[in-house]
Amino acid sequence: MRKHRTPEQWQTLVDQQRDSGLSARQFCEQENIGYASFCNWRKRLSDPSTDESSGPGEAGFLDLSSLMGNSPSSGSGWNIVLSLGNGVELRLSQNG
Repeated sequence: MRKHRTPEQWQTLVDQQRDSGLSARQFCEQENIGYASFCNWRKRLSDPSTDESSGPGEAGFLDLSSLMGNSPSSGSGWNIVLSLGNGVELRLSQNG
């Protein structure tokens, strides 16, 4: 049966693997953990761009006001591309 773990539990496992001296694959076999899941969580937890204040499924806020030109000479428009994962992108553009 598949076990669902919290991010804190995954962090504990990642720390244990690091301290064990075993390779990730060896550790996962020993602890009966899916290797791909372990690697995914290890990457996810070590990613410095992850905002700790926003958990999975929680909305975050990104202030884009700095993209708005303060003067007409600052150039016209902006172009924003949001990569949502799985090859899905949201593109926002402003003309003139």
